[in-house]
Amino acid sequence: MAPPLVQLKDIALTFGGTPLLEGVELSVSAGERICLIGRNGSGKSTLLKIAAGLIEPDRGERFVQPGATIRYLPQEPDFSGFNTTLAYVEAGLGPGDDRYPARYLIEQLGLTGDENPALISGGEARRAALARVLAPSPDILLLDEPTNHLDLPTITWLERELLGRSSALVTISHDRRFLTNLSNATAWLDRGGIRRIARGFGAFEAWRDEVLAEEERDQHKLDRKIVAEEHWLRYGVSGRRKRNVKRLANLHALRAARRDHRGATGNASLTAADADKSGALVIEARGLSKAYDGRAIVANFSTRIQRGDRLGIIGPNGAGKTTLLNLLTGALAPDSGSVRLGANIEMTTLDQHRESLDPKTTLADALTGGRGDTVMVGGKPKHVSGYMRDFLFAQEQMRTPLEALSGGERGRLMLARALAKPSNLLVLDEPTNDLDLETLDVLEEMLGDYQGTVILISHDRDFLDRVVTSVIAPDGNGRWLEYAGGYSDMLAQRGGDLMREAPKKVAAQPKADKQPPAPTAAPRKRMSFKDKHALETLPATMDALRAEIAKQQALLDDPQLYARDRKAFDAASHALTRAHDKLHAAEEKWLELELLREEIEGG
Repeated sequence: MAPPLVQLKDIALTFGGTPLLEGVELSVSAGERICLIGRNGSGKSTLLKIAAGLIEPDRGERFVQPGATIRYLPQEPDFSGFNTTLAYVEAGLGPGDDRYPARYLIEQLGLTGDENPALISGGEARRAALARVLAPSPDILLLDEPTNHLDLPTITWLERELLGRSSALVTISHDRRFLTNLSNATAWLDRGGIRRIARGFGAFEAWRDEVLAEEERDQHKLDRKIVAEEHWLRYGVSGRRKRNVKRLANLHALRAARRDHRGATGNASLTAADADKSGALVIEARGLSKAYDGRAIVANFSTRIQRGDRLGIIGPNGAGKTTLLNLLTGALAPDSGSVRLGANIEMTTLDQHRESLDPKTTLADALTGGRGDTVMVGGKPKHVSGYMRDFLFAQEQMRTPLEALSGGERGRLMLARALAKPSNLLVLDEPTNDLDLETLDVLEEMLGDYQGTVILISHDRDFLDRVVTSVIAPDGNGRWLEYAGGYSDMLAQRGGDLMREAPKKVAAQPKADKQPPAPTAAPRKRMSFKDKHALETLPATMDALRAEIAKQQALLDDPQLYARDRKAFDAASHALTRAHDKLHAAEEKWLELELLREEIEGG
């Protein structure tokens, strides 16, 4: 096995009472793609920061292979001190690193590099942070929720980019499909300790269930053994004193083991408060259109949503998903067209902007509205501590200010607030953000059992496949198409992936005009930044390949090489062939780019 690039030994860290990390071991070798799994609050982000050298543990050792480079992607990047996104990305490069990858990645991720970091959206901030950690091509990438705030096309691009790199990976994510496609090993952080299997996330959940079942059997055996020892002490025939003392000590040890065992954390108990049934028709939209600044966001869209439907709206950031959602629910007036809501609609909405509450508000007050210790759940009172337990909050967190909650805990809080209201129509904008995998499971089950209608926006492909019955996706120029089934079904029917960028408005040509259009000046060609860089660097690449060809040819000119060292002869022959192929491709590319440059300059 290859020596580790980074290794953590016997890591321990305690915040307050219960140890967060206790004797944790983690090693990352070249070529490993590890997904780090665990409940919200289990210490995943903290462990990643320790691996990055940003936090000192209470105990333990951190080893990094000399010369190995590490880049860490935080959940909330710090842009202070940078005037543009390009400046922020270039600051992540090491001394002597080529500047080209920074500009290239900025462009690939849909940014210009001139954006003011103080004014960008969450998705743009995430893309800039990704460009910063990817640009140096480090030996180890530590990624904390890399898909947060990214749209589906960008997530797909990121998967391909990471699969094409040789960097070792440690990734924290709630996106099952992303983890399954990328990982070849899994580290499970659970109750302060860590377990690991040399298989990707696709094998994790079945393995986890086996581990927990075995643990439950062991605890049952321990309980039976304690009962047997207690029975012997009370009723057994007296033996030698030393033997009795030893068995009594064993009993104390068994009781201590039982007392110190940290049981598996329970699952959230998500239940939506049901209102009376709505009518069979929930929403009918006819010819909906909406435009901003001359750009069509929604153009002539019609649909009928029936009671019990689960509708998913997907698309790139900026395509107009939230606008379409607001049009369908009547929260936004269309420029043209009509929306009719069915009879007896009770709507509950969870939007993606979770900062609407005062960060100084306590958890209990956020749930009760500051009105005592009772939450109204479906019109019935329930004590706030019991309702908190349903969403995996401990009773001692009642007076915790919201600013101290993790992203996942804030997500659970917003779900708790939304699901307490009686409803027969749930409208969820990015409900999966920051939720851990177990809570996602329970949310999926709750939506499956929900008696009403669900409309949601999500970038989580696995969640969409498990929950929705139809998908609405953009088709350019404000057109939206509805597909039966989940995300995978949509791709199969569509015959391709979603576009990366939001659709741009193009002028429509009059259909009645059969005459050929008047000739117009062809758009002036331009060389991309990537082509310019290739044109500048290809001559040096070709010189290096010619030197390699000369080197291998010199080896093969030795008439005794074949008889003396057959392996060396074969290696030199293969190397010579590869170098010739690469030189031919480089010369063709250089000639193509040189002709393009002359054409542009001549034009």
